[in-house]
Amino acid sequence: MSPTAGLTAGELARLAELAERAARAAGDLVLRGRAEHGGVTATKSSRTDVVTAMDTAAEELLRSVLLAERPGDAVLGEEGGASPGDPAGAGASGLTWVLDPIDGTVNYVYGIPAYAVSVAVVAGPPEPPHWRPLAGCVHNPVTGETWTAVLGGGARLDGAPLAGPAAPPLAEALVGTGFGYTAERRAEQAAVVADLLPRVRDVRRIGSAALDLCAVASGRLDAFYERGLNPWDAAAGWLVAAEAGAALVGLDGTAGPGASREMLVAAAPSLADELAAVLAASSPVVSPAGGPGGGPAEHGWGP
Repeated sequence: MSPTAGLTAGELARLAELAERAARAAGDLVLRGRAEHGGVTATKSSRTDVVTAMDTAAEELLRSVLLAERPGDAVLGEEGGASPGDPAGAGASGLTWVLDPIDGTVNYVYGIPAYAVSVAVVAGPPEPPHWRPLAGCVHNPVTGETWTAVLGGGARLDGAPLAGPAAPPLAEALVGTGFGYTAERRAEQAAVVADLLPRVRDVRRIGSAALDLCAVASGRLDAFYERGLNPWDAAAGWLVAAEAGAALVGLDGTAGPGASREMLVAAAPSLADELAAVLAASSPVVSPAGGPGGGPAEHGWGP
């Protein structure tokens, strides 16, 4: 991958530094606030799609940190939605910060140490496959692990370069996935897992797409797939995985147009193709609007 959007390597590095600084600040906030404010305060698409006060507070902090330095950039966040950049600030930059203040909110509520702050900046429409992630950070505030990536500059975990995923055959692959919130979609996803499980080494469901993608980049998972992800759940992890050498594809594999709302598959290129072919054979046909089983995924591009 090579730098784009007219930015120099130095400018991209400064975006990455800002993403990491914002993610760490939000991580400190959600970690401190969990005991007092970590309970469910609202639900979204279903009774199982939960929000806490810290989701909202952390996103407000992220927006404050980012826009203090980049007022001309747009923002797309899970809780606060989309906001345009201020033309009176730095002008219309064409960049959008894509934010998930707590990816893995259910884990956060239950005290499971697998949730993360995800911060990325993208050029173009903030929607795969049309976007171009430029810099990003995924920070787990419980473990302190921090993944960073810069377009064309590689991916790192706590500052150490990542070598990327292995490429075992599908039968020897450890595969991660995630599930949606509606009962109908979960039933469909369970059928896909039931078909896939005998074909792979094992399946893991961690509960955070951002951490799943970073696990692929770090070699902790051989592959990850999920239907129905939202941009904020995947933007930073997408870049980390891609810069570590993973292919991010849809059901057509590396020959297709790329991952989209319908499906994201992340793995070494040969394994991504093999997994995508199996998923294409077992997955229900879906439309860009969500198709059968509608409703967003748990960390999930769903409407």
